[in-house]
Amino acid sequence: MRARRVVVVAYEDAELLEISSVTSTLATANDLISDGRPYEVTLATLGGGPVRCSSGLTLQGQAALEDLRGPLDTLVVSGGWGHRRAARSDLLVAHVRRLARESRRVASVCTGSSVLAEAGLLEGRRATTHWHFARELAELHPGVSVDPAPIFVRDGAVSTSAGVTSALDLTLDFVAEDHGPSLARLVSRVLVTYFQRPGNQAQMSVLTTLDPENLLVRGVLTHIRDHLDGDLSASVLARTAGVSARHLHRLCLAHTGRTPAYLVRRARVEAAADLLESTALSVTEVAARCGFGSAETLRQVFVDFYAIPPSRFRAVHRRA
Repeated sequence: MRARRVVVVAYEDAELLEISSVTSTLATANDLISDGRPYEVTLATLGGGPVRCSSGLTLQGQAALEDLRGPLDTLVVSGGWGHRRAARSDLLVAHVRRLARESRRVASVCTGSSVLAEAGLLEGRRATTHWHFARELAELHPGVSVDPAPIFVRDGAVSTSAGVTSALDLTLDFVAEDHGPSLARLVSRVLVTYFQRPGNQAQMSVLTTLDPENLLVRGVLTHIRDHLDGDLSASVLARTAGVSARHLHRLCLAHTGRTPAYLVRRARVEAAADLLESTALSVTEVAARCGFGSAETLRQVFVDFYAIPPSRFRAVHRRA
């Protein structure tokens, strides 16, 4: 039976864990496949030579990117600190673009999205990347709808994932698509990891990732975090900060890129997700603790942020 050809693209200063999260997951799947097409994984580099990863270890390329020809099942571009240089390499980008046309599906890990974007493969698509680089990707490629929240996004035949280990989640999703969820679940058990974090799970809490220099805005974020079940209306937040509601709105936009209302909703829904995963509280109790007026209000906001209802989110995470 013909194998599924998978090419993982690496370059100088790539992140080793982002590469191995893909290759080791597929290798484990191969060990467990009893009926179906196995994966034939090739690590490709320019010239087929070795690349030094950001950890200091060196990986030997198995094929020259220039010599590869399709058809391919999956093309994966790794991420890492060298992603900017990789995206500026006309040769590497050109061959990624060429191979993408000959691949059933294309994916990037973390900042590998920079290479896909430079190749024009993300234009008009929704995509994600490591939260730290999301703004940079959006500014450099305004035609890409960058969503820094989920751990991976699948938009048609092109997928993007967030930082480092989210590559494992995306690869498990590929295994489930190719061979069914039972095999993917078995792979996750062998790897002692979750099966499976949904792609729309948030990468990081908004109150963790935001660290504004403005002390007033920072104080507002602290107040939101400590009073999720209280009155967090614009007028109350403004009074807490000692400024007008309009001025607070401008400050939050300037220093976080978000409105006060968005920051409150995001903080509350993230806290609700944490309680749904880690406690046996009912959805109604979770809604009350996080400042939602009712379970239905929580459901509506939860679907807006995670694209699944709270009950489904809890079921997935309890299985994990």
